[in-house]
Amino acid sequence: MKQLVISIAILCVLSFMACTNQTQSNDQKANLAEVAKTISPMNNAVSIVEIPVIDLARAIQFYQNMLNVSIESVDMGDTQMGVIPNDPGTVNVVLVKGADYVPTTSGAVIYLNAGEDLQPMLDKVEKSGGEIILPKTEISPEMGFFALFVDTEGNKLGLHSSN
Repeated sequence: MKQLVISIAILCVLSFMACTNQTQSNDQKANLAEVAKTISPMNNAVSIVEIPVIDLARAIQFYQNMLNVSIESVDMGDTQMGVIPNDPGTVNVVLVKGADYVPTTSGAVIYLNAGEDLQPMLDKVEKSGGEIILPKTEISPEMGFFALFVDTEGNKLGLHSSN
């Protein structure tokens, strides 16, 4: 968990510096890149997913209910995060509340892994304050099933399972 928080902190600092056009020497850039490499090896095409939220406490409650996990809350300056637990080498998913984070139903769709059968997780969506917009639907026998929902913050997300 400590490595995840450090990784997120480094990414936030890099993003902040890029957004504010702060200049760095080539040595500083190389040092930050080296630190990032040692903390988070790139085993996946996607390494971190940030889900924008308006009310972090409400979002944490929603995702804890859906995923049946305990989500750690972390403050990083003016940004608040809920860190969803994950296994080493997998994609990090973080709930983020900050000035530049706006929930949406029209952006990229993130599909959460719902295990063998997405229906039990989908059943928790409306009970937790979300809205189902597409029920469990077969993609194909080889690809499994998916469903779409809107979370309590106004983000459109999906669920995916093999059965």
